[in-house]
Parts: sequence; C-alpha cells; structure tokens
Amino acid sequence: MARFELPTAAELTADQQQVCAEAIAGPRGKVPEPMIAWLRNPEFARRAQKVGELLRFDTTIEPHLTEMAILVCGRHWTAHLEWTAHKAKALKAGLDPKVIEDIAARRQPKLDDERARAVYDVAATLLSTGRLSETLYRRALAQLGERGLVELVGLLGYYSLVSLTLNAFELGLPASIAPELNDPDVVQPESPA
Repeated sequence: MARFELPTAAELTADQQQVCAEAIAGPRGKVPEPMIAWLRNPEFARRAQKVGELLRFDTTIEPHLTEMAILVCGRHWTAHLEWTAHKAKALKAGLDPKVIEDIAARRQPKLDDERARAVYDVAATLLSTGRLSETLYRRALAQLGERGLVELVGLLGYYSLVSLTLNAFELGLPASIAPELNDPDVVQPESPA
C-alpha cells in the first residue's frame, strides 16, 4: 500500500498546485507517480519532473532504446511501478518482447543492433558496477556520441531516483506488482492483508 497519496486539490498548497499544473501541461499529461512524494518539496518536484521530461522526451536516443534503458534501471532496483509502466511504453515503442523478457529474468538480451547493444551494456554495467571500462566507454561513445552518452548516463541517474522514490514510498503498489520481477532472494513489497 502506498505510503503517500496525491493530496486532494483542496489540500495542495499554491506551490504544489502550480507544479502539478506544469506536469499536466507537459508531454506526460499527468502528474508522474514519483511526484506524489516529491511534492513534499514543490521546488524539488518541479526540477526533478523537468529533468525527467527532458531525458525521456528530448534526447538523441531513440524511444525504444530509452525505454530499454529505463527497464534495465527498473529491473536493477526491482521497481515494480516503473517496470510495469515502462514495459507497456517499450512495447509500444517497438522493443522486442524477448528483450523485455530477458531483462526481467536478468539475462543479457540478444541485440543485433550495435547502438542497442551499447545502450544495454552501458546501462547494465554502470548500474551494477558504477563504472565503465575504457573499452565500453569508447564503444558507447562511437555509437551514441558525447551527447547521447551523457543523456544515457543522465537517464540512468534520473530513473534510479525514480526507482528509489517508488520503492521507498511504495508508490503504485500493490496494483503494479510485476510477477516477472519477483526474485526469491530480494525483499518484495508487502502485500495488503
């Protein structure tokens, strides 16, 4: 059960109302779930939401590769709501369902496209080790360019923030539990009694 709920319109402060209106007017068309927690500091909510808007909708990385990177991040953190929401978006963007299945199972997916391979390898490696080898860095730079690589690292950082927010405050749960993410050795969100 979510630890925070979106305040009702009557409960929102003027600053919170303005931040929500800005999010709704943007490309998402709604208040993104992590903002439910972030609204406790309206300026943080405003800035974080804007960074997310930029990284999700206005980069040099193709939508299906952006969604793949978000899924790798959501899987790394076992963020159920992030996974559930972005799995649907990844499918809509054309990401192969087998790739999604492999990411859920923590298997390296078969990717024939070198750009897709670079995105996956950077995401998986950076999230698991916090570093990139010189070889991987050079390969990613060749595939994504400087701007694209910076955007990808920013995307992973932002969606780590999103994942940790969703997990800490159990936002979107239990409705968004993704059975394919249930690892026996990972503490799972509590089910309602």
